[in-house]
Amino acid sequence: MSANSFDARSTLRVGDESYEIFRLDKVEGSARLPYSLKVLLENLLRTEDGANITADHIRALGGWDPAARPSREIQFTPARVIMQDFTGVPCVVDLATMREAVKELGGDASRINPLAPAELVIDHSVIADRFGTPESFAQNVELEYGRNKERYQFLRWGQTAFDEFKVVPPGTGIVHQVNIEHLARVVMVRDGKAYPDTLVGTDSHTTMVNGLGVLGWGVGGIEAEAAMLGQPVSMLIPRVVGFKLTGSLPTGTTATDLVLTITEMLRKHGVVGKFVEFYGEGVSAIPLANRATIGNMSPEFGSTAAIFPIDVETINYLKLTGRSEQQLALVEAYAKEQGLWLDPAAEPDFSEKLELDLGTVVPSIAGPKRPQDRIVLAEAADQFAVDVRNYVDASDLDEAGKESFPASDSPAVSNGVPTKPTQVTAPDGSVYEIDHGAVTVAAITSCTNTSNPYVMVAAALVAKKAVEKGLTRKPWVKTTLAPGSKVVMDYYDRAGLTPYLDKLGFNLVGYGCTTCIGNSGPLPEEVSKAVNEADLAVTSVLSGNRNFEGRINPDVKMNYLASPPLVVAYAIAGSMKVDITKDALGIDNEGNPVHLADIWPSEQEVNEVVASAIGQDMFSQSYQDVFAGDAQWQALPIPTGDTFEWDPESTYVRKPPYFEGMTPEPSPVEDIAGARVLAKLGDSVTTDHISPAGAIKADTPAGKYLLEHGVERRDFNSYGSRRGNHEVMIRGTFANIRLRNQIAPGTEGGYTRDFTQDGGPVSFIYDAAQNYQAAGVPLVILAGKEYGSGSSRDWAAKGTALLGVKAVIAESYERIHRSNLIGMGVLPLQFPEGASALSLGLTGEETFTISGITELNDGRTPRTVKVSTDSAPGEADNVHREFDAVVRIDTPGEADYYRNGGIMQYVLRSLIRK
Repeated sequence: MSANSFDARSTLRVGDESYEIFRLDKVEGSARLPYSLKVLLENLLRTEDGANITADHIRALGGWDPAARPSREIQFTPARVIMQDFTGVPCVVDLATMREAVKELGGDASRINPLAPAELVIDHSVIADRFGTPESFAQNVELEYGRNKERYQFLRWGQTAFDEFKVVPPGTGIVHQVNIEHLARVVMVRDGKAYPDTLVGTDSHTTMVNGLGVLGWGVGGIEAEAAMLGQPVSMLIPRVVGFKLTGSLPTGTTATDLVLTITEMLRKHGVVGKFVEFYGEGVSAIPLANRATIGNMSPEFGSTAAIFPIDVETINYLKLTGRSEQQLALVEAYAKEQGLWLDPAAEPDFSEKLELDLGTVVPSIAGPKRPQDRIVLAEAADQFAVDVRNYVDASDLDEAGKESFPASDSPAVSNGVPTKPTQVTAPDGSVYEIDHGAVTVAAITSCTNTSNPYVMVAAALVAKKAVEKGLTRKPWVKTTLAPGSKVVMDYYDRAGLTPYLDKLGFNLVGYGCTTCIGNSGPLPEEVSKAVNEADLAVTSVLSGNRNFEGRINPDVKMNYLASPPLVVAYAIAGSMKVDITKDALGIDNEGNPVHLADIWPSEQEVNEVVASAIGQDMFSQSYQDVFAGDAQWQALPIPTGDTFEWDPESTYVRKPPYFEGMTPEPSPVEDIAGARVLAKLGDSVTTDHISPAGAIKADTPAGKYLLEHGVERRDFNSYGSRRGNHEVMIRGTFANIRLRNQIAPGTEGGYTRDFTQDGGPVSFIYDAAQNYQAAGVPLVILAGKEYGSGSSRDWAAKGTALLGVKAVIAESYERIHRSNLIGMGVLPLQFPEGASALSLGLTGEETFTISGITELNDGRTPRTVKVSTDSAPGEADNVHREFDAVVRIDTPGEADYYRNGGIMQYVLRSLIRK
């Protein structure tokens, strides 16, 4: 029960129902707060307990200073937790392991149980192995079940063993689309109380639900586990960036163009650790699907959340997607009663402000390796000519290119492009040529865009017009369609558009993330062989949100984000060298050139299809029994019991070692001495670089482990699917094929130098880490800016910790990974302002001592610690350096986690003491 210090408890009557609410207007200053902080304020009012959440915390939020640097910690209690299977399986593994650990420490194992609704959607496991045929979907589902039977059985056990835990089975849709279409409540009702729906999710794109006015964001799996077990999320009251929207999108642009523009703007502005909130007259002109698309990309611009207030558009979407009449009435009544309903003319207090006239948005793509690197579509071919030079050997440049295209030339005046025409013989005996820039993957995929009927219908209309003119995709392009929910295929079928997509090779391959998460499946064998033998810099074009190096496909070096209709256009063009705004895409049935403008649908055409082909009945039917699953899911045998029976032979699900030797009380924190550098890394190292999700190569430590355990190469599956097995994941940590470790120059992949051996020979990172651990040598990571950007991947932190890394020293961090490191007992440190490993002269061959950490034992968090380095043992001239590193333990709650060796250990000890 809330302490109710502000007398905020009240009653809201909606129809025949009455709900207990906590009124925001009882707190002085609440009216001027941004929407997102009002949601947090209600959270504090309702959960005030006089200890962790006090009246002072509530007053601090009511009196929020927009200009202040975040310093006041609050405890946020999310209403629910949402997971996908890559990150969800290790969560359930950890919960199962915690049950055993509690039992061993004399506690009640049943205490390990979700206290808030927890829902897991299986969407990351389907791989687009088969494509381009009507049988692709069924074949891929069959392969998915064959590969993942152990994981799915484990999740079915979890569904029966844990209360408040539900699983949406495979073949249903992508977690974030299922969330906005069905799971999101917008206003939650529980135990007679009505309050804002809030959540944390084990995927960074949880922010997609921000488009519905639901406050939530991605966290690491370990934080999500704590939230499920009733632990509030410790956070500082954030700065809130107001993003004013005016005008409306011009004809010919899409939501994807808008979101890439916003991503570029906000990444340049700097919003890491901040909330972004959209306001202004232009908000009303943004359909809900477009709002969700923008919210989805919050991790790409770095903010914690990117939210839209509730308005009539929200209500209309909830109605379309089949929510009950009572729920619709409650959402509207509650939002209006609490001042959470959009007032387009209002201008709340914000820490910072940006503004965008929607009329200035132009068609765009982003690439070749970061979502924030927007390229105006009309300049894409020229920009490719510049960027490709970073991916090819100098010998691939022809003489004309060398002369006319020096590195200093701008794309606008250059015409030299690297070229290496390579012949390919198709299985049917036909022969064609591919070159640098060939589009080998064209994928309509991911939660970002497949949730948006406007861009999905536009893609299908482009396909229709192209087919009618006799155009086809190029033979080297792997074309896939992976919608975010079954509703998409329903409205394609109703509108009669599916045959045209099929004709171009965009047959349904599955309902899941596929290409965007790295599950693009192999390229056709003959294409892959040609690409690798000629070392071609080929490309992918996908309607996703992530295009990081090494993520999409191991054969593809350059990856571009684009709207679904542009994905179709590039599949027809077949190359990034083609300027699709000017050059012909192909020749029609009468021998005439066909340009993009000839097959681009008008806004009216798109709107007419959306209006006529999409109905409430589709959503109601698709989600009427969403947790039941198909016959294959229901036929899986379900293990029983409160604790899981681990199979010692399993290569998918194994009991992790986090709690081995754990004592009821934590040991004192110790300084770090004699540490060596495991990896010295540059800027923008992502969680994909640290813990890849894609293919496992046979000649790596993870591949060797699987082979030794009798797994054939064709059954390796992916790193993401094997996250329930710590043995695979430790070996895969820092194993991304595009990782560049500066202490092992000339290498690419999971390599380092092993200084336990004479001369420090190049070694696999895993093998070196094992030798360091055997020798009792702690490890550190050195890194540049934006370390750990990307997905909220708990294994990037878990693997780091299990390799023996005690500290990371970076120039800056992305929020989730920094938090995850603390959650695994790894100390995140930051170089002094303006300093870096380079400016401090650090080579990575030194030994490191980090002192001052022991201040944590006295209940204080040091602002800085002393880092001292000495030259490698045996070097003639010992060079000693010292600098003060900033301690990035940002809240008292994080300090408690670190003192306990991690968040899971902290939660376990807390439960045992109760």
